[in-house]
Amino acid sequence: MKYIIVGAVAGGASTAARLRRLDEQAKIIIFEKGEYISYANCGLPYYIGDVIKERYKLFVQTAASFNKRFHIDVRVMTEVTGINTANKTVTAKNLVTGEVYEEHYDKLVLSPGAEPLRPPLPGIALEGIFTLRNVTDTDRIKAYVEKKGSGKAVVIGGGFIGLEMAENLHRVGLEVTIIEMGAQILAPVDYPIAAMVQQHIRSKGVKLLLNTAVTGFTSSERGLNVSLKTDEQIEADIVILSIGVRPDTRLAASAGLRTGSARGIHVNEYLQTSDPDIYAVGDAIEFENPIIHQQMVTYLAGPANKQGRICANNLVLGNLQKYGGSINTAIVKVFDMTVGATGVAAKHLDTAGIKHIVSTTRSGSHAGYYPDAQQMTIQITFSPEGRLLGAQVAGYDGADKRLDILASVVKRNGNIYELAEFEHAYAPPYSSAKDPVNMAGFVAENILHKRLNVFYWNELAEIGPNDLLIDVRSKEEYRDGKIRDAVNIPVDEIRGKLDELPKEKNIYIYCEAGLRGYLAQRILQQSGYSHVRNLSGGYNLWKNCDAEQQLIQTKNLQTATI
Repeated sequence: MKYIIVGAVAGGASTAARLRRLDEQAKIIIFEKGEYISYANCGLPYYIGDVIKERYKLFVQTAASFNKRFHIDVRVMTEVTGINTANKTVTAKNLVTGEVYEEHYDKLVLSPGAEPLRPPLPGIALEGIFTLRNVTDTDRIKAYVEKKGSGKAVVIGGGFIGLEMAENLHRVGLEVTIIEMGAQILAPVDYPIAAMVQQHIRSKGVKLLLNTAVTGFTSSERGLNVSLKTDEQIEADIVILSIGVRPDTRLAASAGLRTGSARGIHVNEYLQTSDPDIYAVGDAIEFENPIIHQQMVTYLAGPANKQGRICANNLVLGNLQKYGGSINTAIVKVFDMTVGATGVAAKHLDTAGIKHIVSTTRSGSHAGYYPDAQQMTIQITFSPEGRLLGAQVAGYDGADKRLDILASVVKRNGNIYELAEFEHAYAPPYSSAKDPVNMAGFVAENILHKRLNVFYWNELAEIGPNDLLIDVRSKEEYRDGKIRDAVNIPVDEIRGKLDELPKEKNIYIYCEAGLRGYLAQRILQQSGYSHVRNLSGGYNLWKNCDAEQQLIQTKNLQTATI
């Protein structure tokens, strides 16, 4: 059996290695148009930022070591330019010598990845404007930054890679501006979580421009000028384009293979394309989202590697193993913070027309009496029946392990009761007796059973003059900052104030994180008050959202004045 694999990074290399482990006698050829194979794509920004100091550590395998260990014919700097499905051949071009030749296959695997978007803006080809997708890009960026020594960097795009690049350029001494065309960074998360991270980014001295479109680039004596739709210009010594990628389907489309509504290579549950002898894996494929049941692509190394293993199993053993899709679990370090998401955010469930409930909780990373506990925020989405549909975590220590727990429940179609009952490893340095995941489950359960009625940060404007907004924090906390028009009745005093609270009014309650508000709500509900709601996520979440909204209003006012 002869296998040909096109593309040798995550999905392609994983497929090849698994094929060899399953079939020692097979002939396996990998074509890679770049110079390198099997490298740590996700580590590239950290090499630029000198977090990873040794370049060789980016390479899991080289072409020579891969060949030696797995006896696989690895042909780098060789681009596959065409597929003849009738004759089962590929046309390959050696990019060094220019030689063009054909190679026959029994089974073919496509892993071409994705290509970065470069919109046709004026000046986009100027020196100093880069995309980051591979090792060659990384070398160019690092050399350029070291040549400049210091200066100003503009990162266009507030996604995962854009934020990693912003942090690492800041780390090596550049003055960084992030420009994002949308209303928030990090499209996979909901606004409240993004607002927390945005506030953290601003606290580091990084300039963040939201709702801002770039219209072009010009060169100047000092470097580059980035032109904005507002007619402003920003000076830059280096520009990083991180505005997204798209599946590289050119080879598949030219061969007549089916592409889908998400613009990726269509594969079935066995990762088989519309041609039964051709399979595909990685960033270029599309599949059904297991939660909203719509076609999707995902640009993550984890799913690509798992697809490679499944693909190889099906190639050698027959179509026995189904790929269940990805729930897009992703995480990113943003300076001191960690933020991640899994499943489907509330805004995307809204777009898909799927009924859901949102709950936000804030808990300590470990026992409060043990030193250095830090707060983390968990926001979950779940169905009216309790199925967990998605989760987002923003915090510091331990945010990653909570996201992994939540992802495992989402992946197996679990529910919020599993979160409440989740049994975790507990000792004071690592968690609390009630882990943040448990707390998220407890609160969701209370919402489902109507023991807790919540309202959200963006619903404060709906509170009318005849309604009552109560801050149940301490008097000291209230003096340090409050929501406008709120009256302060600490939770421990609320039982003694019942005679002062009219039962016919709508009462809205908040505390710092939500727990004290819940306690106050339970007291009132069981004392004859039927119109009581508690602020989901508490004052801290509202404060971050409000600060971001104030910035937007200030910008709009300045624009109107101009």
